[in-house]
Amino acid sequence: MKTVAVIAHRKKSLGGGLDELRRLISEEDVGELLWYEVPKSRKAPKKAREAVDEGAELIFVWGGDGTVQRCVDALAGSDVPIAVVPAGTANLLAQNLDIPHDLPEAVRIGFHGRHRRLDLGRLNGEHFAVMAGAGLDAQMIADADGGLKERLGKLAYLWTGLRHVGGSAIRMKIKIDGVKWFDGEASCVLLGNVGTITGGVRAFDDARPDDGWLEVGVATAASGLEWMRLLTTMSTGRSDRSPFVRITRARKVRVKLAAPRTYELDGGARDTARVLRAEVVPGGVTVCVPG
Repeated sequence: MKTVAVIAHRKKSLGGGLDELRRLISEEDVGELLWYEVPKSRKAPKKAREAVDEGAELIFVWGGDGTVQRCVDALAGSDVPIAVVPAGTANLLAQNLDIPHDLPEAVRIGFHGRHRRLDLGRLNGEHFAVMAGAGLDAQMIADADGGLKERLGKLAYLWTGLRHVGGSAIRMKIKIDGVKWFDGEASCVLLGNVGTITGGVRAFDDARPDDGWLEVGVATAASGLEWMRLLTTMSTGRSDRSPFVRITRARKVRVKLAAPRTYELDGGARDTARVLRAEVVPGGVTVCVPG
């Protein structure tokens, strides 16, 4: 019988809600159930650490990518497996790991799925499991987080993206494992641990979350037409075949921006920074995945 913890963003919803989650867990062989609800994702790390201190052997995280990222950051290096319950807007980590938007199945995977050790990225001292970046994507996310995402869902990203196309280019200097790789104007830089981004688009076709590498991409598209061509290529073929993209891999990345910009981690906006320092953390977290 296991000690199981639930960390739930109470404003998120899936299936029959948190009452159904509690019922489904109670049908398993659980000794003690630790239950934590938070009003914001930033409150989740404290509860994640508390759950570990209380002896949790399995932690369910109910929420979107922001809540999952906050818990992953707190649990990095721990052996306690995380069971993702995709109750958010994009749910990109769940999507990339084939965890369905289905509450009973997500719970079943948590108890009876396979434990998979995944890499993490660490950007400016904070871990991420999906992607991080600066430029257009971070501006989109920052604008959508102002309540627009709750009203429009995934359409919020499209709306805010259209607002920023054409005005997001900035001079960037990027070093890959200590070697200069890019120096020029770019709309965004993206660091990926997985391949698929919002809308099911493959940003990094060869990404794997357990290969010990971070994918690094720079988009130089500036106008609306160039972004349309880029997104069409990403949707119908390989991203690296677009003339508006450069992609490589790295274990360490340093990005210097011409001016401070907002950056994002797994869909969560952070304060502005002029220098981004990132590295891969091999096998940084254990996640329950379909068997």
